[in-house]
Amino acid sequence: MIAPPSTLVDLLQPWSDFYSHSKLAETVVVFIHVGGLLLAGGIAIATDRLTLRAVAAGRDERLRYLEELHAVHRWVLIGLTLILLSGLALATSDIETFWGSPIYWTKMALVAALLANGLVMTRAEDALARDDGDASPGWRALHRTAVASVGLWFVITALGIALVNFS
Repeated sequence: MIAPPSTLVDLLQPWSDFYSHSKLAETVVVFIHVGGLLLAGGIAIATDRLTLRAVAAGRDERLRYLEELHAVHRWVLIGLTLILLSGLALATSDIETFWGSPIYWTKMALVAALLANGLVMTRAEDALARDDGDASPGWRALHRTAVASVGLWFVITALGIALVNFS
């Protein structure tokens, strides 16, 4: 296990001490993390389901879907922001455990992949704003990103649970 720099541990010690002795702080931070996951992940997975249906649907349904897809981005970003901030609070509450955890770093790599997947999805959405025809490659890109998104959300969630149980 790789130890974090001692200066970082010293810098974060007041937060770690406070967090480890405050059930209220722990409850609030974990709630924000899980709540953000429910918000961002729930909306994203529901929208991914709509994406998979829209790809096989007729033109009118696809156009309605594209409007809905655009509307959900804000809520997913709000949820991701809550996850990021609370995740930072969780990681810094016990930096020595998380710093050396391969589960933690795997989870962070998959979070980066999820964000990259979201960027690809946004670009596909932009391409469909220019050309929403049946043959548009944007539809295939949306299908791929929806499948990847569902898988990433579930694997990231499983790693979060493993992190609690194996760290």
